[in-house]
Amino acid sequence: MINAVSLAWVDGQSLRTYRHAPNTGSRKSWAAGDATSRAVRLALIARTGEMGYPSVLTAKTWGFYDVLFKGREFSFQRPYGSYVMENVLFKISFPAEFHAQTAVECAMTLHGELKKAGRSVDDIRKITIRTHESAIRIIDKKGPLDNPADRDHCIQYMVAVPLIFGRLTAGDYEDGIAADPRIDALRAKMTCVEDKQFSKDYLDPDKRSIANGITIEFADGKKLKEVVVEYPIGHRRRRKEGIPVLVEKFRTNLARRFPAKQQQRILEVSLDQKALEAMPVNEYVDLYVI
Repeated sequence: MINAVSLAWVDGQSLRTYRHAPNTGSRKSWAAGDATSRAVRLALIARTGEMGYPSVLTAKTWGFYDVLFKGREFSFQRPYGSYVMENVLFKISFPAEFHAQTAVECAMTLHGELKKAGRSVDDIRKITIRTHESAIRIIDKKGPLDNPADRDHCIQYMVAVPLIFGRLTAGDYEDGIAADPRIDALRAKMTCVEDKQFSKDYLDPDKRSIANGITIEFADGKKLKEVVVEYPIGHRRRRKEGIPVLVEKFRTNLARRFPAKQQQRILEVSLDQKALEAMPVNEYVDLYVI
């Protein structure tokens, strides 16, 4: 295991440039699968007896710290444990970049409020998105958006679509929907402002909120009450609400790929914690072979 980990450090990592303008692209959709496949390959190589590299991090000049970390050593907020797994963020209701998940939820609520008030998006003069620093740095975008990957990393786009249509699906990032002139017209009316408390809570390891608030102002001077959502439905603090929706998403996606009997077998094991924990990983993965 130590040899495999050291081989991973030798490999370094991919750049994040495909996640940010001006290079935002579809690689971000398969980057995690690529990284894990490389990890499995290195683990299998290590199992054959391939040697490891004990000072891969610390070797002067040629080690990871000197080459890729500007000579600094790693520092950690907490000892190694289960924090990451306990705080997994599930992307459940919307196919949206995570810093915008709560903004989309706000926009869905406001879509309903617009209907109740007998208003349309054409009546809107200004939209203020109260958000956290990371959202402004990563997904606050002005100007043309080049492709679907660029659009789902633009908070203004991800707010505009549900305000107009009352939905946000994967298809809404495609060229056909993006050509609707109302989307860019709404984007031009949006301003992102940082809320220092939102930014603080985003970094707080006991909270890790991903808060957004949206206020709509109309051309006649009236406005809708701000809608604020601090935690997305896939957050640890909303597990009771989120898990049933996550299971339903799992069922839906199984139905898109597998025959009925195979779906049922996968569900029987996946939804039975004791059975799942007792099953060898390779046997569980085999359930997904068509």
